[in-house]
Amino acid sequence: MKKVNLTTAVLLIYLIIMSIIGWPGKQADPDYVQYFGVIAVTVLVIGLLRFLQIKRLKIRNKKKDRMP
Repeated sequence: MKKVNLTTAVLLIYLIIMSIIGWPGKQADPDYVQYFGVIAVTVLVIGLLRFLQIKRLKIRNKKKDRMP
């Protein structure tokens, strides 16, 4: 499952970098609720992707074990 961990780590690092670049603190009226909401939804999507990747790998391994 090393590939799954690598993919998750890269996506989280990308999210952190984009969050720093998009920090709304310099605007006249920053909308922090939307900012942190988008970050939360993105983390949930990354988690869902990780879950689906692990599930897919388990199914693939089961099929591989069944093959003679």
